[in-house]
Amino acid sequence: MLLDKETGAHVDDRDVSLFTPLCQFIWIQGNPLPLIYGLKPEVYREQGIDLPLLKHLEAADLISLAAAGYVKKKLGKHTRLFYFGQPTKIQFPGDANNQLDLGHVLLTDKGKMLARFCETRRNQAFYEYVVERWLRQGMAVSSILKRR
Repeated sequence: MLLDKETGAHVDDRDVSLFTPLCQFIWIQGNPLPLIYGLKPEVYREQGIDLPLLKHLEAADLISLAAAGYVKKKLGKHTRLFYFGQPTKIQFPGDANNQLDLGHVLLTDKGKMLARFCETRRNQAFYEYVVERWLRQGMAVSSILKRR
C-alpha cells in the first residue's frame, strides 16, 4: 500500500493487517496516540496485542516502542482527547506542569499515515479501561455525549 506519493512511503499488506487491530487503541490529541499501557491487561490480549506483534510493527517502522514508556509533559489544568470522535476532558489535580502517561507505544510518521486509512471500530471496553485508569490516578474525567 502506497501511503505517500511524495515520500514513496509504503507498507506491505501483511503489515497493514497486523497494524489495523492496534488502531482501536488510538486516542487523538493533535496527533494519534495509541494508549498501550502494558501487555498484561485483558483488553489488549483479547485483540492480539502482544510483544512479538509490537516488535514486528517496530521493525516495520510503524511504531516506536519503549519499555519505560512515554509521557506528555507540561499540561495545564485541563486537556481534551478524542476517542473515535468522542471528546473526553481530563482535569488534573494540579494547576500546571501536569503530565499524561501515554503508555509504551508511539506511532512513527509512517504509522501516523497508515492510521488514517485503518478501518476499525471503537472498543468500549478499552475506552472504559482508560477512563478508569485516569480516575485511579486522581484525574477528573468527563465525556460529552451527542444528543440523539
